[in-house]
Amino acid sequence: MAEILLSEAEKAFIHHGVQVGKLLYLSTHNVSKTRLDYRPIILETGLVSNASGSSRLRLANSDVLVGVKVELASPLSEKPLEGRLEFFVDCSANATPEFEGRGGEDLANEICRFLQMSYMSGDTINLAELSVLAGQQCWVLYVDILILECGGNLYDTVSLAVKSALYTTQIPSIKVATMDGDQPELELSEDPYDTKRLNTQNIPCLVTLMKIGNHYLVDPTPEEECCSSSGVVVAVSGTKKITAVRKIGSGSLHPESLVSMLKTASEVGAVVDKILMKKLLEEETAGKTQKVGFMR
Repeated sequence: MAEILLSEAEKAFIHHGVQVGKLLYLSTHNVSKTRLDYRPIILETGLVSNASGSSRLRLANSDVLVGVKVELASPLSEKPLEGRLEFFVDCSANATPEFEGRGGEDLANEICRFLQMSYMSGDTINLAELSVLAGQQCWVLYVDILILECGGNLYDTVSLAVKSALYTTQIPSIKVATMDGDQPELELSEDPYDTKRLNTQNIPCLVTLMKIGNHYLVDPTPEEECCSSSGVVVAVSGTKKITAVRKIGSGSLHPESLVSMLKTASEVGAVVDKILMKKLLEEETAGKTQKVGFMR
C-alpha cells in the first residue's frame, strides 16, 4: 500500500493516542477506541445470486465483497480423500489509485498465500466433508475476493468477509447412483433447497497487530499503519488456536513483545469471531424479505 504523508504533528498525535490508550478514528463523528477495540463492522450476505455463498463486509473504510462458487473436480493426488478451497483476490482499481494496472497484484498474492496457509490446519475446516468419490471426485470451493475500498486493516476485513461467505455457502446434495459397469454415477438432487452447509465454527479470523512506540494495537487505520515499522498478522481459529503468523513491516520485534502480541491476538480473535457470528445469525433472522441491497 502507498504510504500516507503525515506531518510531524499528526504523527505525534497518533503516538500520544497509542501511549494513553485512547485513539480517534474518522467517521461521521469523532469516535474513540482503545488499543484492542475494533471499529464498527457492517455485514450483508446473499448478495450474489449466481454464487453458492456471498458476503459484503465493511470494517470502517475497508470494503470487501466475497463470492463462493462450488464445482465438482478431481481431488489432489496427495489428498485423494479431501476437497479443497482455492482463493483468488482482485484488487479493484477503484479501491485506490495504487491498484491501477498491476499495482495490486503483489498484495493480492500475499493475501491469497496467507489465507491458504491459515486454512491448512486440519483444525480449521474438515475438507473430508467435500469428498464425493474417494480419489475421483470432490467439491472445490472457489473463493473470489474483490477489494472495493482500502481503509486500513485489510487482512482482517478480508478474513471476516471470507468466513461470512463460507458460512452461507450451500453445497448441493449428491449421491452415488447404481453402478453402471465399473463406473459409479453421480446423481445431483433436483431440489434446489436440498443442500448442506460446511461447519465453519473453527474457520480462522485474521488479527493484525501493529507496534507503535512501546505499545501495539489492533485494527489499525491507514494513518496508524504509517506510524508503525513492524507488526504481525495472526490467524486465530474458533478454538483460539493460532494457525498461521506473518511478520509485516521492516522493523524488528523483541521476542517478549512477539509472545505478548500472539497471546493478545488469540484473545482478540475469539472476541471478533463472536461479534461476527452474532451478525451472521442476525442476517439469517432478518430473512430475504428485508434485504434491499448493498449495505442496507
